[in-house]
Parts: sequence; C-alpha cells; structure tokens
Amino acid sequence: QVQLVESGGGLVQPGGSLRLSCAASGFTFSSYPMSWYRQAPGKERELLAVITTGGIIANYGDSMKGRFTISRDNAKRTVYLQMNSLNPEDTAVYYCNVRLRGLQHWGQGTQVTVSA
Repeated sequence: QVQLVESGGGLVQPGGSLRLSCAASGFTFSSYPMSWYRQAPGKERELLAVITTGGIIANYGDSMKGRFTISRDNAKRTVYLQMNSLNPEDTAVYYCNVRLRGLQHWGQGTQVTVSA
C-alpha cells in the first residue's frame, strides 16, 4: 500500500523558513519522480516542483524560483521541500505526490501558515 506522510509544516513569520518532509512507503521510492504541490484556500492545487530519480529538478512557478528547493534522499525514502523567504501568499496545505502506473497518490498534506 502506497503511503506518503508529510511533516514539517506550521506557523512561521514572513521572511522565515521551513523544511517540509515526505516519507514514502509501499513502492520502490528510488525508481519514481516525486513532486510537491500546494493548495491555498479557494484556489486550485498548484504544482511546485518535481525531482527525478536522478535528482534533476524541475521547478514551476516564478514566485517560487530561488526560494524553494526540492531534494530527495533515496536511502531514507524521503523527499524534502526547503522553503525560504516565506510570505503570506505561501500559506497553503502542502502535499507530496507520486504517480505510479498512471495513478496519482497523495499524502494527507501539511499546513503552512505565514503570518506575523
């Protein structure tokens, strides 16, 4: 059974940083690209970044370039999202994702709130 468990969210002040983690199980983690998405209240889910099995990164969203970095540790079966210079517009639920045999799998999400 595929499981993705996100952690690391919370309340942070503007300009602060967080590192999100997503622990994966139930599939051969090192064989699949992993992604991070987010969904803000009243908005559609948004793709943030993708990391390939070989660690090649594709970032999406101009507002995130230079601030967010995706990485993975295949030995720990974990994908990370380092987020710096956070602002209130980054407030959202953050999800990790993997596509296996055409099916999307999601974690439960972790809430990130950026507020003074």
